[in-house]
Amino acid sequence: MNNLLATLYLFAQDAPVKEGPAPSPLLQFLPLIAIVIFFYFIMFRPNQKERAKREAALSQLKKNDRVVTIGGIIGTIANIAENEQEVTLKIDDNAKLKVRRSAIQGLYQVETKETTS
Repeated sequence: MNNLLATLYLFAQDAPVKEGPAPSPLLQFLPLIAIVIFFYFIMFRPNQKERAKREAALSQLKKNDRVVTIGGIIGTIANIAENEQEVTLKIDDNAKLKVRRSAIQGLYQVETKETTS
């Protein structure tokens, strides 16, 4: 058995190595480039679209819109400050809450059984 392994080892050392032309650097990096493009379209692009959509919705807020904050507080816009960064939400008849515009998740829409099915 040992003799057989030694013989195979000698044949493997003496085997001619065929070297072809070196592949171009572009072909070597092509799989990496494809992976980067794949991750851009799967992970980053949808996030950018969602952020742009949210910013457009926040810029169109007006008085008496019913909104929900990121923390889950539901209220009606009572006032928008002059600098448009602060919004006063009317929670109920006696409670008002001042929040930043960026803390608003979006318009509040009541879900019914027909819309979720």
